[in-house]
Amino acid sequence: MSRWVFPKNSTAPTGGGADTLGGVLRRLDLRSVRPSASEVRRLIPRAAVDVDVAIEAVRPVCDDVRARGDAAVLDAAERFDRVRPASLRVPAEDLEAALAALEPAVRDALTEAIRRARLVHRAQLREPVVVEVAPGTTVTERWIPVERVGLYVPGGRVAYPSSVVMNVVPAQEAGVGSLAVASPPQVDNDGRPHPVVLAACALLGVDEVYAAGGAQAVAMFAHGTQSCPAVDVVTGPGNVYVTAAKRLLRGVVGVDAEAGPTEVAILADDSARPDFVAADLIAQAEHDPMAACLLVTTSVELADAVDVELDKQVPRTRHRERVAEALAGQGAVALVADLDAGLAVADAWAAEHLEIQTVDAAAVAARVRNAGAIFVGPYAPVPLGDYLAGSNHVLPTGGTARHSGGLAVSAFQRQVHVVSCDADALADIAPRIAALGTAEDLTGHVDAVEVRAR
Repeated sequence: MSRWVFPKNSTAPTGGGADTLGGVLRRLDLRSVRPSASEVRRLIPRAAVDVDVAIEAVRPVCDDVRARGDAAVLDAAERFDRVRPASLRVPAEDLEAALAALEPAVRDALTEAIRRARLVHRAQLREPVVVEVAPGTTVTERWIPVERVGLYVPGGRVAYPSSVVMNVVPAQEAGVGSLAVASPPQVDNDGRPHPVVLAACALLGVDEVYAAGGAQAVAMFAHGTQSCPAVDVVTGPGNVYVTAAKRLLRGVVGVDAEAGPTEVAILADDSARPDFVAADLIAQAEHDPMAACLLVTTSVELADAVDVELDKQVPRTRHRERVAEALAGQGAVALVADLDAGLAVADAWAAEHLEIQTVDAAAVAARVRNAGAIFVGPYAPVPLGDYLAGSNHVLPTGGTARHSGGLAVSAFQRQVHVVSCDADALADIAPRIAALGTAEDLTGHVDAVEVRAR
């Protein structure tokens, strides 16, 4: 259910200025008002996802996995995925067979996606930084990879081999030595994950793959089972139950951002092509009926033309029912007075994906503060980032781009400070340590320094 609960042709309860204007997409007329960031987040539709409620649903599943291990994961697969895998870990020969059977064009595309992703993520690696804070005292900042990670690849409505690439490549580039992938078992694949997911794992050299989905997969990684040793970090997008399990088990295991329904915002002026804009809204909507699709524009004419294009394009798209549901539930146009106002709306909403289709798009994009990823100009649509830009498509959703970024090498490393100090340097700073230690009534701290400084 959308948080934006007023009907399409009614007046939004904002106290002035925000009315729906009809058309294929709901419209908010913000040309004469400047809503606050909190008002923008309240007015513009996103699917409501109650993770706290889902936690209570996944708690017994996670507890069962902790208690019974493999058997609990297999029982959960039979209950939720309607198939019981013959084994939790996918045999190596199945991975090899999936790669051998992979369509050549798909293999070529995955190979290029891997190449580009490696270039981008390898550039994120940080060299140790040594800072001399005073003569004889240095602090060295090191980035150390975690030992083992669990990478989750969703497999609900469609297969996501691209998510294998987006999870595995940064972990490999970070230097993680042990990687495991989990993806839901498929009824149509004899209880194994989707063949193209298996093929992508094989192409990346990952041979530890588990037929496990949902909360039970996260619990398997967090607690460990007879087949799957526990991991240090779990990453990867998933449904609300995967998200709930991450929240529940955070602290038992490290996790990346909580991923909710996918979303796109497009900031456009009258230079934008309506057929491009409509196609990009549809592309995001086909992910999920709960996907959010927002157009922020200074042009009523563009909004009208996009409506016309949606009328043309939606009936032709393969997943038209899913697309129509998403656009009806979480599709909207925000009309703004100028690009400054449009940027304010975009920053307040903090989209997972933000496209800039304006005159001088690069300059406009440089002013954006809050977005998971920014796509500049008419020829950088979100699907480029989904597959082959080299950027990561595991991105913050639900407005969390205000404080979080996309999956990166840093998710698989820890920052460690290495402190070095010689005798003269410690003696020189000892009086200041004594002053602070005494102020905090921690005389043992003071003594530990003074015994060396005498």
